Amino acid sequence: MSIAYLGLGSNIDAEKNIASGIRALREAFDKVEISPVYQTPSFGFEGEDFINLAARVETGMGPLQLKQFLNGLEDDHGRSRDVPKYSDRTLDVDILLFDDLYLLSPVLKIPRDEILTAVHVLKPLADLAPGLLHPSARKTIAEIWDAFAGQKTGLQVIEL
Repeated sequence: MSIAYLGLGSNIDAEKNIASGIRALREAFDKVEISPVYQTPSFGFEGEDFINLAARVETGMGPLQLKQFLNGLEDDHGRSRDVPKYSDRTLDVDILLFDDLYLLSPVLKIPRDEILTAVHVLKPLADLAPGLLHPSARKTIAEIWDAFAGQKTGLQVIEL
């Protein structure tokens, strides 16, 4: 079994889509842990606030198979793929880390760059797995959070 860390986000019917996404993960995987849930301002465009969290799943899938599964989950939630990168999302689920894998392919990059650059990705991951070693930065997620030079404000913990 492999351990994958996922980032989930939504700003369209966000509470409903995030709750449904978490349920789908719990139905698909035996063991799922989730971070606190954060409300964050939209990034890169004017839009409704996002709800973001990180999840840890144990899976027998490989990384590309997991990506296909997650794309299907997004599609099931009405995800539109013909929009700009920074735009509204019904459900966005990204593989952040997969074991200690370093992968660069045309369809998937692990670890995900946003771990090191985006507060809405890093903070939930730091809450969920502070001692986890980032495979390319060679620092723990807590150390990366502590040294994070980006904006640390705008995060608000919410209950679903």
